[in-house]
Amino acid sequence: MRWDRFFEDLEGQLDSEWEAERAALDSEAERLRMSRLALRERLQALRAGSDARVGFELCDGQVVAGVLTSVGTDWAGMTPVDATGPGPVIVSLPAVATLTLAEGDLLGSARASQVVPRGLAERMTLGYLLRDLARRRIAVTMHLRGGRTLGGTIDRALSDHLDLALHDVGEPRRASAVSGMRVLPFAAIAWLHLESSARL
Repeated sequence: MRWDRFFEDLEGQLDSEWEAERAALDSEAERLRMSRLALRERLQALRAGSDARVGFELCDGQVVAGVLTSVGTDWAGMTPVDATGPGPVIVSLPAVATLTLAEGDLLGSARASQVVPRGLAERMTLGYLLRDLARRRIAVTMHLRGGRTLGGTIDRALSDHLDLALHDVGEPRRASAVSGMRVLPFAAIAWLHLESSARL
């Protein structure tokens, strides 16, 4: 009888040790997975999961809030929900200082497993997107990292900079409407607002 109890106790201790070791391994695997989770992947998980509202506080202190519509390699596109206007907004991810999310979205995006890019937009760089806007002649309002704002049409987008023809965003780009030209490095762009009829 004593030996039966002794072996039952040993068996219980062994089971407890196995469970503790398995829990430790699971915790370590989770820490390792989270250490590899990039901001872009969390944004892709938010985009895939629901109509999550995200607030981007940019390096100059400006806050742009909206519903995520697309996520590229170094940018995020959204429909604004504040006073920025009716057109889509593109945020340069290197210009982001902090994000504001609902707690459920925050936790859900951290639990996201590897998100596989579904479409072309998720593989596009900001430069590729800017070249597309130049091709389509879409008027934009550029918000620069220093807080300055420039409006006009992108004439050319090169490897790391663009040429912007300055004019009233409500007018089409014509030589008579252009008040000046600017060369902007992509790194200077915090976010841009597209004219209301444009689509990403």
